Amino acid sequence: MYETILYQLEDGVLTLAFNRPQVMNAYNQQMGDELYDALKRAEQDEAVRVIVLTGVGRAFCSGQDLNDGAAFDQSELSNAVRERYNPLIVRMQTMRKPIIAAVNGAAAGAGAAFALAADLRIASDRAKFTIAFCKIGLVPDSGASYFLPRLVGVGKAMELALTGDVISAEEAERLGMVNKVVPAEQLEAAVREFAGRIAQGPTVALGLTKRSIYQGADSDLFTALETEAQYQGMAGRSEDFREGVQAFLEKRAPEFKGR
Repeated sequence: MYETILYQLEDGVLTLAFNRPQVMNAYNQQMGDELYDALKRAEQDEAVRVIVLTGVGRAFCSGQDLNDGAAFDQSELSNAVRERYNPLIVRMQTMRKPIIAAVNGAAAGAGAAFALAADLRIASDRAKFTIAFCKIGLVPDSGASYFLPRLVGVGKAMELALTGDVISAEEAERLGMVNKVVPAEQLEAAVREFAGRIAQGPTVALGLTKRSIYQGADSDLFTALETEAQYQGMAGRSEDFREGVQAFLEKRAPEFKGR
């Protein structure tokens, strides 16, 4: 189906894996096109309830493939960012299904930004992060300038962006860049267990929760309260809400169907 992305759906959990291990999963146009298409398919597939984004081999994603000369036409960099990266980041943020980045290794430049754009991040203790754009004379893109200060604060974001320093998974966890760090050999199992819990949840409500938290982070209190009221009405019309209430009254675990 895809050449640069692996697509595997099991028990409501869709795993999308960057699949160019020979170049540490460096990002090129084909990978971007295939990842965008995979996310679009996932959004439309009711069987997909949560998405895991990871990498094949020893890297998560090492950022833009520097051997892709077409990507570095100096007169077209603005358009390249607008066309290659921005639509992908917007889709990740606006799709209703939660995305977990399972950061198995190096996440650099745009690769780090892809991890930051996910809703949750679980990292191997072998993972490394670098906002590496300054190393080649460029500025952070792929949403890095948006997500990083929201996760670690403006001061630390400035330091990481201006130096391109490489930080460990443990340091990333301390700063709030990742939610959890696990031993490398336990990453797959830990992510599968965590993603499985979310996949068994009330899909409609979780999608609205994702949207409301992002909107609430950038709105005033009164707007956030009104948004909560609107989304609560939408969640209340779902089958999962009725099942949740019934299960509570019957003192049993709910069996959410994602509708």
